[in-house]
Amino acid sequence: MKRVLIADDNALNRTLVSTYLKREGYRVSLAEDGLKAVEVALADVPDMILMDLEMPGIDGWEAARRIKADPATSAIPIVALTSHTGQADIANAVKAGFDGYETKPIAYNRLIQKVNSFLEKHN
Repeated sequence: MKRVLIADDNALNRTLVSTYLKREGYRVSLAEDGLKAVEVALADVPDMILMDLEMPGIDGWEAARRIKADPATSAIPIVALTSHTGQADIANAVKAGFDGYETKPIAYNRLIQKVNSFLEKHN
């Protein structure tokens, strides 16, 4: 069973995305901020990470940099799950190590297609 880490400071978003992924047969881990996302990624080594950019403590950009800097987690695909839609935001996410970008509001079919696509390519 594929494992996906969802990192988002909004509990409703974590619940929504978690429900979507569990419905598709994925095992889900949750993190409510960037520091917890780094800790869970290192401890659990998920197959994929969906991460908000704006979170308390360390934000998604910094969390992605830390995850990609560690050899144990550097190959994990990280997709930004965010309401930031500007070209500069996308460029900064790519520089930080994000492999993809999905905008909110979250659309079930689009999200599942993106997760399936990344997991097929990276496994």
